[in-house]
Amino acid sequence: MDYRNEWKYQVSGAQLAVLAARLSPILRPDGHHRPGGYAIRSLYFDDFSNSCLWENEAGVDDRRKYRLRIYNGDASLIKLEIKEKLHGMTHKTACTITPEQCRAIIRGTPPPLGKDSPPPMNLLAVAMRTRGLAPKVIVEYERTAYISRLGNVRITFDRNIAASAAVGLFLEPRVPLTPVLPAGQHVLEVKYDEFLPDPVAQVLELGHLRRTAFSKYYLSRLVLSEPLAERAMQYEF
Repeated sequence: MDYRNEWKYQVSGAQLAVLAARLSPILRPDGHHRPGGYAIRSLYFDDFSNSCLWENEAGVDDRRKYRLRIYNGDASLIKLEIKEKLHGMTHKTACTITPEQCRAIIRGTPPPLGKDSPPPMNLLAVAMRTRGLAPKVIVEYERTAYISRLGNVRITFDRNIAASAAVGLFLEPRVPLTPVLPAGQHVLEVKYDEFLPDPVAQVLELGHLRRTAFSKYYLSRLVLSEPLAERAMQYEF
């Protein structure tokens, strides 16, 4: 199935601890697993008109986000990802790029178009050339993820979400960060294909949790932008 269901919930640290104890016996950790979770750093792009920002706010159903991503500060593996949302479901395409390609893109140099280039590279190249797509914000957080082949389920706990406008430092060991959520607040994401297996649904008890349309990119832009900071305080995450 090309598009997947993706549900998000606002949760506390205590709720995550309970969920981790319940999920561990029935799901396995994903391939990036480390004790205590692993670090994700993403660099998000937007165009001249900040289309991604305003489409997210308006709840536009058919929208696309571009991002670069590294894990645990390892700049030897860099992913270019394009995430699309349609009819409330999501689809992601990705390819790996080199540090040299990454630095060129961050400087504003579009990658070359070519029949041998991965589709995400060509899409990014066109968007940079025609819409002025450029890096806007770094988002960093700690993730614990559980997966199951049944239903292609992926459950993620995203803790300590923070943002930085210092986009040029994306590949550096550290960047200055600003928290985007109140202390002790985190995000649970539930992703699956056609169905969520009953054992997983029962363990999660999703009806007791508060579902949200939370967007890491959107709230990070609000928090870091002075004119929008007041709106961030009222954001329903």
